[in-house]
Amino acid sequence: MILQYDLQFFAKDGPGGEKTEQPTSKKLQDARNEGQVAKSKEVTNAFELLTFFLLLMVWMEFMGTFFTGNMYDIYSQIPEYIKMYDGYIQEKTFTTLFVKSMLRVVLIMAPFLLCGFLVAFLTNLLQVKWRVTTKPLQPKFNKLNPVNGFKRFFSVNSLMELVKSLLKIGLIGYVVYSYLKKNMPPLYLFYDMSLNQGLEQVGRLVLGLGLRISLFYMLIALLDFIYQKVKFKNDMKMTKQEVKDEFKNQEGDPQIKSKQRQRMQEASRRRMMQQLPQADVVITNPTHYAVAIKYDPQIYDAPYVIAKGADYLAQKIKESARENHIEIVENKPLARMLYANVDVGSVVPPELYQAVAEVLAFVYHLQGKV
Repeated sequence: MILQYDLQFFAKDGPGGEKTEQPTSKKLQDARNEGQVAKSKEVTNAFELLTFFLLLMVWMEFMGTFFTGNMYDIYSQIPEYIKMYDGYIQEKTFTTLFVKSMLRVVLIMAPFLLCGFLVAFLTNLLQVKWRVTTKPLQPKFNKLNPVNGFKRFFSVNSLMELVKSLLKIGLIGYVVYSYLKKNMPPLYLFYDMSLNQGLEQVGRLVLGLGLRISLFYMLIALLDFIYQKVKFKNDMKMTKQEVKDEFKNQEGDPQIKSKQRQRMQEASRRRMMQQLPQADVVITNPTHYAVAIKYDPQIYDAPYVIAKGADYLAQKIKESARENHIEIVENKPLARMLYANVDVGSVVPPELYQAVAEVLAFVYHLQGKV
């Protein structure tokens, strides 16, 4: 029994082989356009958490006074509404008081909302710089594939996310436990405190605990930021085949470019052979080179080359010259110099004026033009 198998199946990272090559600038730019960048959400979360507790430390006393005053103000208005409606409390009374209270709460919370937005914007801007793209928002139906979803569920990335979550829970749990254990005695005295004293003690406890959690979270964010950078760099690596394919796409397939050059050369030769009947003389060496010269003072002040060729093409030029009754003059040094130094459509250089002029004079004499 013969088993057929594909050795490429065992290759790492798929048909292209192992990803060992550094990503090209085009690969990185395409990934950025798709919204794939190296950034850590934990950095944003850590800075937002730290900003929240720092702002709370500054704003807490004012917030306590505000909420106390707000509750007092709301409840003090209830008797006035009862008196206004002859001892009855109507539904719109509660609606009015609730809306008024919520507007005040939103106003006092506005600094937190504004700072949260600014911190999120700045941390993302510093990580990935400014680049607006809507492609991450576009639906991708391949993500609905259950097989791919199953692979992602058991991927290395999922494992690292699990480790990161356990690390966060462990560190934050340790911070909470150690801080509460050290600050537990004052909590036993709550029964002997007034309401304001108790609230102040709880606020101090929450603030201290929050700042410590924020600082430990910064450590987690730093580790995650390094991990995301390394992961992105590895994910963007390319196989040798991918690098070759990208080079072909950018520069063009060498075989296709060769065929294009061949077609262009053939088109140029056809145009050259079509103009050949206008030549005054064809100068040869005589077997390897042939150069067709034309002199028209209305076009150029000097003679110019309208066709040239070597070997097979030189023979074709001479055949066309005979068919069109164009003089063929053998001059080995001049033919080699013209072929090597003058392009088709270019005028003869000054150092060859004398030699070309002598050939043209000889031809014109044979044709009876002089």
